[in-house]
Amino acid sequence: MNIVVAQSGGPTCAINSSLLGVFSHATKYEEIGTIYGSVNGIEGLISDNLVNLNDIICNDDDVELIRQTPSTVLGSCRYKLPDPEKDSKVFETIVANMQKYGIGAFFYIGGNDSMDTVMKLDRYFKLNGLDIVAIGIPKTIDNDLPETDHTPGFGSAAKYVATTAQEIIRDSSVYSAPSVTIIEIMGRDTGWLTASSAVLRANGEKAPHLIYLPEMPFSTAKFLDDVREVQKTHRAVIVAVSEGVEFGEEFQSGKTDTFGHKYLAGVGKALEKLVSTEIGCKVRSIELNVMQRCSSHLSSKRDISEAERIGGAAVAAALEGKSGKMMVFKRVANHPYNVRIECVDVTKVANHVKYFPTEWVTENGNNVTDEAVEYCLPLIQGEQNIRYKNGIPQHFVLQHALPHK
Repeated sequence: MNIVVAQSGGPTCAINSSLLGVFSHATKYEEIGTIYGSVNGIEGLISDNLVNLNDIICNDDDVELIRQTPSTVLGSCRYKLPDPEKDSKVFETIVANMQKYGIGAFFYIGGNDSMDTVMKLDRYFKLNGLDIVAIGIPKTIDNDLPETDHTPGFGSAAKYVATTAQEIIRDSSVYSAPSVTIIEIMGRDTGWLTASSAVLRANGEKAPHLIYLPEMPFSTAKFLDDVREVQKTHRAVIVAVSEGVEFGEEFQSGKTDTFGHKYLAGVGKALEKLVSTEIGCKVRSIELNVMQRCSSHLSSKRDISEAERIGGAAVAAALEGKSGKMMVFKRVANHPYNVRIECVDVTKVANHVKYFPTEWVTENGNNVTDEAVEYCLPLIQGEQNIRYKNGIPQHFVLQHALPHK
């Protein structure tokens, strides 16, 4: 049979490694013929826009470049499939294109919304007696997928956040005047990535002095009290805050994506204005924005290698006839760190969220415990051997395969 792999949702440093995992593992099996890539996620299967990965990943140089390239080589999408039992038209189109290319297995690398797609496709295949399997491969810097210990992409994002926070600490500590620096970090519903900034404690850093997550209630009055308290012992106060922390609708755009998720931005700037008005010291806010998910020059080697491993494991699961599953990591130990790869029903993941454990938040709600450091630290280990050209990291770009507007 032939197979097809697609990438979806927000880009990460590790999503292309999972693509490599599927490709490299699939080439080892005589049962698998052509390995296709669907351009722009599920949209490629709808619009008949597939590329032959055997013609694109031609040698070891291509593999190495793809491994160090952030974002999605095949492009991405945020396309929500309808309920297959209520509206089957798009599913008929997808199946027609799969049959046109002799495809018997579909692999979707993505987050929660992508698992919704896998779940609906699997349901349609089974309702119609089709011999096609659908497997989900986890990906998200938010680390909010249930059933898996962690998600590919999170470790590299956490490494970037911690490294950047450390540089901000050095910059902020050079002046004699008191200051507050607020770092806004991605995390719409959960605070995993913001909490990961605490790994700096492993190197003896005291900052971030304050960490605020969406899982905990937030009060501007308490926030100001927290800052004033830290100012008693630290001249330069560093605050890490998740973009999803809620303390006023006026700081949200009111817009949503196709899956109904709110677009968030501006928490850091709002807190900056609050500190400026109420405390009056030097203050700045820094929004890390897309850099935290696509800064491959600071990627975690462990994250990249695990992403490739779980992509390969998905191929093995498909050849065993498994469908409607998502591949997951199960942590065996921290010392030494070890995980095993399993699979779970995708229904346990799609449209569900894994929140940061509230027991890992300090009693006063403004920081995280050492359990969070213990959890995150193994995931950021190791550095990639990045290839450079003219002093700049090289990227693999598949421009000719992307649709032209």
